Amino acid sequence: MNFKFSNLLGAPYRGGNVEFKKDAVLLSPVGNRISVTDLQKSESITLPFENGRNISRIAVSPSGSLLLSIDETGRSLLVNLHTHLVLHHFSFKGPVTALKFSPDGTLFAAGVGKLLQIWRTPGFRKEFAPFQLISTLAGCHDSITCLGWSSDSRWIVAGSKDLSTKLFSVYRAPDQHAVTLSGHRDVLVGVFFAKPLLSAHDVGLYTLSRDGALFDWRYFPNADLPQADETKNHARAGRKRRMQTEKDDMDLDGQKQHKDGEQMQEEEQDMGAGRQQKTETNLITGHWRQSKKNFFMQSAKLASCDYHMGLGLLVAGFSSGVFGLYQLPDFICIHMLSISTERITTSVFNSTGNLLAFGCANLGQLLVWEWRTETQILKQQGHFFDVNCVAFSPDSQYLASGADDNKLKLWSAASGSCYVTFGEHISAITAVLFLPTNHVVVSASLDGTVRAYDLVRYRNFRTFTTPTPVQFVSLAADQSGEVICAGTLDSFQIFVWSVKTGRLLDMLSGHEGPVHGLSFSPVHEILASSSWDKTVRLWDVFEGKGNVETLTHTHDVLTLAYHPDGKQLACSTLDGQIHLWNPIDAMLMGTIEGRRDIAGGRRMGDRRTAANTSSGKCFTCLSYSADGSFLIAGGSSKFICMYDVVDQVLLRRIQITHNRSLDGVLDFLNSKNMTSAGPLDLIDDDDSDEEDGTDHQSQKRLGFGLPGTGSNKARPVVRTKSLQLCPTGRSFAAATTEGLLLYSMDDNLVFDPADFDIDVTPEAVDEALQEKRHARALILALRLNEFNLIRKCVEAVPPWEISDITRAIPPSHLGTLCTILAEFLDKSPHLEFLLQWCEELCVWHGKMLEAQQRELLPRLRSLLKRLVQRHEELAGMCSSNQYMLQFLCSGFSSNKVNGVVAMNL
Repeated sequence: MNFKFSNLLGAPYRGGNVEFKKDAVLLSPVGNRISVTDLQKSESITLPFENGRNISRIAVSPSGSLLLSIDETGRSLLVNLHTHLVLHHFSFKGPVTALKFSPDGTLFAAGVGKLLQIWRTPGFRKEFAPFQLISTLAGCHDSITCLGWSSDSRWIVAGSKDLSTKLFSVYRAPDQHAVTLSGHRDVLVGVFFAKPLLSAHDVGLYTLSRDGALFDWRYFPNADLPQADETKNHARAGRKRRMQTEKDDMDLDGQKQHKDGEQMQEEEQDMGAGRQQKTETNLITGHWRQSKKNFFMQSAKLASCDYHMGLGLLVAGFSSGVFGLYQLPDFICIHMLSISTERITTSVFNSTGNLLAFGCANLGQLLVWEWRTETQILKQQGHFFDVNCVAFSPDSQYLASGADDNKLKLWSAASGSCYVTFGEHISAITAVLFLPTNHVVVSASLDGTVRAYDLVRYRNFRTFTTPTPVQFVSLAADQSGEVICAGTLDSFQIFVWSVKTGRLLDMLSGHEGPVHGLSFSPVHEILASSSWDKTVRLWDVFEGKGNVETLTHTHDVLTLAYHPDGKQLACSTLDGQIHLWNPIDAMLMGTIEGRRDIAGGRRMGDRRTAANTSSGKCFTCLSYSADGSFLIAGGSSKFICMYDVVDQVLLRRIQITHNRSLDGVLDFLNSKNMTSAGPLDLIDDDDSDEEDGTDHQSQKRLGFGLPGTGSNKARPVVRTKSLQLCPTGRSFAAATTEGLLLYSMDDNLVFDPADFDIDVTPEAVDEALQEKRHARALILALRLNEFNLIRKCVEAVPPWEISDITRAIPPSHLGTLCTILAEFLDKSPHLEFLLQWCEELCVWHGKMLEAQQRELLPRLRSLLKRLVQRHEELAGMCSSNQYMLQFLCSGFSSNKVNGVVAMNL
């Protein structure tokens, strides 16, 4: 039962900024999690940690080793990106509206309301208080919206909602004040240093406001002021002399303290090298002037921007979905393209400046564009609304998901990327399944159609309809894939079609309520259907006998699932029970009381506590494991329950999310958040949603309004709508409010204590390897069940000894070895070597594998899945290089000439 979170698919981008790690790895917030997309490998993973609420800001250190993610309330996590482990937790005591690391990575700045806080970057070692506040800079009269660092990490500029820009010195003297740059007529969107700080005579700033104005500010030292007033020059010179005298006195005092002890040296090291060394550039004492004004001349508002200092390029995203790429300081437009019709929430360059990443929260879309070649590297868009259904392909390599946004998406289970989207349906998709041929996927929708898609040509080749308009909510196919059945919501009938001809074969009538569950027996040609009329009916579809058996319940039957051997049928009812039936004899085998297990948290609008409410205490989706040993169930709750089929007891509960931005996660609500108008979290008191980077439209799609309030937020309710176990038995998928959650089995920390004694140690494995006793080393490693040790032992075996060592492996460790070989096929380049292991394993232990089929079948399916995947990759590579291989093999053979033998290709 050791399933752990593996990946999150189909979740849309809902807001916040995106960041690049190095050049080709994109990090984006997805709810309260972080999604990492490798643009070179076309792989997408989700980091295993969770923030308390939806993430609003993220920042990656310049070295790419640290990630700082902050949620809506200001609680943050510091993560090691190499190990994906959380190092520290911290709270900023308020929402953070701007966040950025310094170029040298030693500091980071956070805009918390009107204050700008400078913090020292924590290290990798354990500390009691790792976050150390260097300084708090005040001066802004409204919330800070954007930040910009100088190249030497000594100066920082901040833009705010008060229409002004403030320039601060990180290591400022007590008498130094911030420089204020004003002139904009709208909220600041971006502030950037124009060039690296190499000389005081070439310093500039770019400030951009939401109305599309770009101001170019230039710095002039006092000596270089054009046509300066003589009196002002004398006054400034006097102040400069006084400040220089004070600085000299401070330096003398510092040197004296340094000679007296080491305390001053430690303080100076903490403050950074910028405080120790003098710099001729002082941006506070000089004069700033506005040298140029530029306007984008767009009818839409400026929503996001980013500036690449090395290339002098500026990217600007507008609320109309248009973005522009400009060369500064000449303000030359290089590209102007439209990627959508909605507001571009975030825009960012990678470190080299060749890639641009855009995020659109209203569409849930991420786009990566290479501007030099004008090519689209990535276009990722998850399901914008709730995912209703999910299905694994027979070979476990792909997943299909349908949602309320009328889209059917196909995902790669290995890479986590969506490779095709079908949009033929015009209403919500309620059911989806793969046919046994593995090349056809079928979907049912509320629009009254059932569509079949060809996964070779990626087209809708068959559409199944009914004589009168109906709404389909369930779907099933027989083992041969020749017959498709669909249950309806309104007519209470079951329609049967032929896949080959598309002709309607039969209409099964008898239910008096919506048919929400359909399933064919994996052994017999019997169709089981569940309905809200408190019955489960068994139908003989092929013989034409109609309803052959009726299983009566005391409550509405919500869903059902067949055992893999066809000798058991699990049915979930509205009272929170799971009834286990023998469908052959129509006898009740047992009942699982799951009402207490599935009980979720308290919703904001509930008048009763979570323990006393009756809503949501039932299972709406069921799925058996590959070997039929356990059953997983989910519903309108934050839990997924696992039950033992034989003993009918709860084995484990998995909480699908800890995101407090969703309704139903907390068991107890804070009474301090209750007001006369209702819960405080549901009252929308935001004055604007244009500049905060959050998606309020997507948050309002599932909530409810409170009477007596003018503007209310909506909170999606946490629930599980569909569950599907992988045919290999190593993972399962759950269609939830946040998206498509994947859980995989983790065997790295589990070992079999059989034959485990004091001599079985990693040192004994290394000693056996040194003595060339490969069989003993492998058996010891299998007993320890440590991945790295087993891999080391397998790779150390010479190819001519594989056959002898395979014979010596005990039958109890065959399953572990199959799992390890499947993992090796994904990560090891020694393909022929591993294929030889698989061959010898099947040759010498074929009868044992057949005898232990029930226990080893999921592991063998996983191994077969990896073999088929590698075969397809090599087949595609060889087919694309077919002519090159023929050319290399054609005329490059030569004989021995003058004592030199050429290579015979």
